[in-house]
Amino acid sequence: MSAPNDKSVEAEVLATMREYGTAMEAGDVNALLACYSEDWEDNHGTRKDSLKDRYQGVSGKGGIKETEVDESEAGVVVYGDSATYTPVTLWSPSGSSTYTHKLKKEADGVWRLIHTEAIDWGTIPLDAEERIRKAENDASALTARHLREQILNDPSRPGYHFGSPEGIASPFDPNGAIYWKGRYHLFYIFQDKRSGKKSDHWGHVSSTDLLHWRHHPTGLLEGMYSGNCFINKDGVPTICYHQVGQGNAMAVALDDDLNEWKKLDSNPITPKTQQGDAHHGVYRSWDPFGWLEGDTYYAIFGGERPGIVKSPTLGGQWQYVGDLFAHGLEGVSLNEDVSCADLFKLGDKDVLLCISHRLGCRYYLGEWKNEQFYPESHAQMSWVDHSFFAPESLEDDKGRRIMWAWLLDGPEFGIRWENGWSGAMSLPRVLSLGDDGQLRMDVPEEIEALRYGAFKKEDFALQSDTDMVIDGIGGNSLELSIDIDSSEASEYGVKVYVSPDGLEETTIFYDAVEGKLKVDTRKSGPADTPKSVEAGPFELKEGERLKLRVFVDKSVVEVFANSRQAVMRRVYPSRPDSLGVSLFSTGGTTQVLRLEAWNMSPSMPY
Repeated sequence: MSAPNDKSVEAEVLATMREYGTAMEAGDVNALLACYSEDWEDNHGTRKDSLKDRYQGVSGKGGIKETEVDESEAGVVVYGDSATYTPVTLWSPSGSSTYTHKLKKEADGVWRLIHTEAIDWGTIPLDAEERIRKAENDASALTARHLREQILNDPSRPGYHFGSPEGIASPFDPNGAIYWKGRYHLFYIFQDKRSGKKSDHWGHVSSTDLLHWRHHPTGLLEGMYSGNCFINKDGVPTICYHQVGQGNAMAVALDDDLNEWKKLDSNPITPKTQQGDAHHGVYRSWDPFGWLEGDTYYAIFGGERPGIVKSPTLGGQWQYVGDLFAHGLEGVSLNEDVSCADLFKLGDKDVLLCISHRLGCRYYLGEWKNEQFYPESHAQMSWVDHSFFAPESLEDDKGRRIMWAWLLDGPEFGIRWENGWSGAMSLPRVLSLGDDGQLRMDVPEEIEALRYGAFKKEDFALQSDTDMVIDGIGGNSLELSIDIDSSEASEYGVKVYVSPDGLEETTIFYDAVEGKLKVDTRKSGPADTPKSVEAGPFELKEGERLKLRVFVDKSVVEVFANSRQAVMRRVYPSRPDSLGVSLFSTGGTTQVLRLEAWNMSPSMPY
């Protein structure tokens, strides 16, 4: 038996393939068929007799003589009496086909083709230059397909929360949200090197239903950080954003798909000051929020001393007005940085969404008047850390105020280059004001379109200090709706991602003693995954039942309680059997009036 790729044997195989190529290009059917074993067969089951008829038919029309054989990348692998030769591409007026040939050494000592498999084909004739471009495109497609499959196989990638299409997106701030011409548009920060260096750009997606997203070309490049989108005096979408290294800036849309934008020649809009000027060093310039009010353009500038600027025109001279806040509130500094600001009207209140790099995501309720914001109350939207980040909202054609936020996953676990992606958004939240003048939040009704496999169980008791496994519910892509009544229990709620032995689980519950809605991730996954208890202030009123909506989506858990509070966590269960759901009650009996559950269909385009 000859050794693999013995040079003398390899030469014998190559001799056969040279005869094959010469015969093909000369249109010599007999010489061509002599290269085939009588036992030859292709991957479609075609035998040598049929091949003879095919070649003779083509030869009669002069077709074989017009065929070019490309063996420039072909190589031989030999082992014993078998060999492969690949790839061989045949170019003809009707297109191209690329093959892998298998040969065997027959009894007369001659190597002949025993099997042929088509590995690529095309129906369009290509010249030499076009072939090079095709090879490059094929390589790019293969890379894209590999990345897509890698992402699809990632057990942590959410299925119905929007995530970055590929690459590392940190930050992944939502930006520029606007409802325009029947579509919801959402922009987000991501990084790549298309400008020759790693820099931040705005990616762009749009949707008709808030859940299924279409990707748009990236038309906003070069060091762009957070900002918003509004309609200018001409009725054209306009973004106000932070241009890294330059200050705050503006750009206007050039098409209704919002693919093309023109940055203003007058950028930046940041008022320039010098030493000795009254406003020099008073305010900082980052994460702006711009809007049109009457005939005047305004913008909030985030920073240690958040300020207001204004101008009668987009491209005019912007001037500093003064501090954003008319006064402070207990527990919140007057100089609290207002990053990723978003100011809008809800009912008779003005709402200011923002983040503080000290306090995290938060909102103010109050009044915008006299070119200042007068805060009346304040509340946070993240507590144990800053994992709910950079809120961004829009108003749609139904008058709904809809908000997203970036769900951080942390560099120690979630942001890893080998994953092929990082960055996930919260579910869209519909914001409103309750009768008590406080903020309400819930998911839009469109979410119901993703439901399937409904489960329902009504009117049953949870005994004190017990867990009840709910048979018939399980998985890592779920929506749960739970209506619970208890006047006795100190803690009660639901556990998801539960392993059969209980060693892995994520606990969601109401703490009646502390008056908080909590998500406990200390048993949610291995030691290197985030461990915390997220706890948002929440108290049930006298006689009020706990109504939970829980959304489980691979590495995301979002929880809404009575539309008055919402908490979220990133979780990373490692066990394939951590799919169970159970209810529990501690310190007293709990009555479950209704439990509904649905599996959730993925809606992301990857």
